[in-house]
Amino acid sequence: MSKTIKAILFDMDGVLIDAKDWHYEALNKALGLFGVEISRYDHLNTFDGLPTKVKLEMLSKRFYLPKELHAFVNELKQQYTIDIIHEKCHPMFHHEYALSKLHKDGFKIAVCSNSVRKTIELMMEKAKLAKYIDLILSNEEVKKSKPDPEIYNLAISTFGFKPEECLVVEDNPHGIQAGRASGANVLEVATVYDVNEDNIYRMIEECEKK
Repeated sequence: MSKTIKAILFDMDGVLIDAKDWHYEALNKALGLFGVEISRYDHLNTFDGLPTKVKLEMLSKRFYLPKELHAFVNELKQQYTIDIIHEKCHPMFHHEYALSKLHKDGFKIAVCSNSVRKTIELMMEKAKLAKYIDLILSNEEVKKSKPDPEIYNLAISTFGFKPEECLVVEDNPHGIQAGRASGANVLEVATVYDVNEDNIYRMIEECEKK
């Protein structure tokens, strides 16, 4: 067990689950019923990592999508997402191995995601990671989404640790900004394949030297 780091706080999409395109596909499928579409460029540069409700507010300003439709589009998007999870979500050995080792070594493990709780729980179950996780925080537990640090502040305080005793694992600018603003250490990853035992433990060792 590390002297410095006591908890690992994972983002989900693009970190533990290769699901970025799933949310994009599901939302576009729902929006398509109303003649609206998010381009691949806008998805990658503007919308990635934001909660659906925030995306819909931005789309209303751009495409005049009536706000009265937000709840319906959001509901459709969640259902389409669940369909995709059942079809595409499966365990990744390097994630199972890394989280099982962290769990065995006594680290607390949290998933902190802008997604809804139902989606997070289903993905963790399908990915065979649920048994290693001590805490799940979704967009339903916070008022402000990333890049605001509220979700990471909440995870840190729930565990009763100091920010410097926690390591955030994030892949996109909104999440990285949120992790840094919380005062925690941040491991930046490019893909789900970077989230492995070697990279996580290397970062824990670096934190020991600070």
